[in-house]
Amino acid sequence: MLDQLIELDKKILLFLNSLHTPWLDPIVYFSTQTLAWLPLYILLLYLIIKDYKKETWIVLLGIVLTILLADQFTTSFMKPYFERPRPSHEPTLQGLVHLVNRFNGEIYTGGQYGFASSHAANTFGVATFFFLLFKTKKKWIGWLFLWAAIMSYTRIYLGVHYPGDIFVGGLVGVLAGIAGFKFQHWLNQYVTNRKNPPAIS
Repeated sequence: MLDQLIELDKKILLFLNSLHTPWLDPIVYFSTQTLAWLPLYILLLYLIIKDYKKETWIVLLGIVLTILLADQFTTSFMKPYFERPRPSHEPTLQGLVHLVNRFNGEIYTGGQYGFASSHAANTFGVATFFFLLFKTKKKWIGWLFLWAAIMSYTRIYLGVHYPGDIFVGGLVGVLAGIAGFKFQHWLNQYVTNRKNPPAIS
């Protein structure tokens, strides 16, 4: 069963990865860089400051926890534990996977192992956190999941992750986002209670 899933993962990768065109390569590569999404991050920070004001630091701690959980669980635990080579490092896929040049002309292959995707975990973690934070105030916030999906898809386009890496990484991110949100909610309640202790009757 596991072998069948791995083979299916490879087939889906090769199909999706084959849908490329030269003019799109540098755009997709740039879109995986933090700088490309700096305006979005600034907007999200503005929303936090605008709505939470003095409690902004509490929300930021929740975001930090979300990213730490998502990134460290995939990078420090899953990748070295499972040791699944990325498609770009898989000998049986050499010559079959489309890889993209960096801006300096070198081929981008990513690190040795790819299960699970840290990009997917981080972006879905952030999307989940902000969705839970603003879902009742800003109906459009759910579009962040589309951003997370696009960011995750770029990893397949670049040939450095299998769809299975993305799916599991996204799941880790969702769980990390929920944990980060619950932490900031608890901390917010704790700080509020310390500032306004219940009156003793």
